[in-house]
Amino acid sequence: MTSPSIAVVVTSIQSPTKSMRTLSSALIASGGTLLVVGDKSGPTEFDLPQSELISLPEQMTLPFSLTPLLPLGHYARKNLGYLIAFARSFSCIYETDDDNAPNDAWRLRSETAYCQQVTARTWANVYRLFSDDLIWPRGFPLRLVKDSATWCHDSESPSAPLACPIQQGLADLSPDVDAAWRLLLDRDYCFTNFKSVWLPPGTWCPFNSQSTWWWPAAYPLMYLPSYCSFRMTDIWRSFVAQRCLWELGYGVAFHPPEVAQERNVHNLMKDFEQEIPGYLNNEKIVSALGSLNLRSGPSETGSNLLRCYENLVDGRFFPTQELRLVEAWLADIEVISQPQSL
Repeated sequence: MTSPSIAVVVTSIQSPTKSMRTLSSALIASGGTLLVVGDKSGPTEFDLPQSELISLPEQMTLPFSLTPLLPLGHYARKNLGYLIAFARSFSCIYETDDDNAPNDAWRLRSETAYCQQVTARTWANVYRLFSDDLIWPRGFPLRLVKDSATWCHDSESPSAPLACPIQQGLADLSPDVDAAWRLLLDRDYCFTNFKSVWLPPGTWCPFNSQSTWWWPAAYPLMYLPSYCSFRMTDIWRSFVAQRCLWELGYGVAFHPPEVAQERNVHNLMKDFEQEIPGYLNNEKIVSALGSLNLRSGPSETGSNLLRCYENLVDGRFFPTQELRLVEAWLADIEVISQPQSL
């Protein structure tokens, strides 16, 4: 039996936005399915072609051990959309948010991507590889934003096909930057350079959940933690995912803008407050993860994920409650691996 092609997973508390209508149109052409994870504030319906709403009452009936453990009113409820997509054997999962609209460059991607390889270094500011301006991704260390060593790159180097089970597309208009950038430099923004890049194992750069492609080898790494601030959940996930991905011999690919974000209204000072744990701890977290001795190979991905969170709990970046959710996530994946459907 052929697996369905692509599931798109979003979380939303509102009726279909203009961005979601644009995404739905793109999915009609590609045959994908949009899984919308709701929350206590809604929505009660999501009337778009190719879409399926998983409302909060429906979530409570799902046969996942993670379901009752997830907090309400939290972005991490998106984990249930991932698990549904795993159970239905989708061969690719694309995740985004309800304020991101595909642009003309958006297309279904392959796990093999043509990319320029970035020279290995500790931190790479990927946004500077697509721009000459002072800009950095959310989660990038503030002390390094002016360090040219983080973006030195031969833009004329050849591209080559590389297996990349995690790929991040950039966003134009309102790119995913931190509150410090928005408070000081905020404006509509478009990136200017247009060649995909690949970061080798050992090179860190945060990636987000705005326009991100996942393939089965990396599915267990999609877990979004619950016991951290809203502005850090996908960023700290990205650090754990990168560390585990390296044990599979893969790096992360970054693509030129494939969405335009018409950003929902934010309180920038509240964003800043929620990002303080990242400003203070992002480098400490990657140092802790980098020091871990993990096991190589696909069969070790789940145990490596758990080991990473155990390490971060030991370092007091997460409370011990997080481990219960990680264990439930891995148990659900184990059950899903048995023949069944949702």
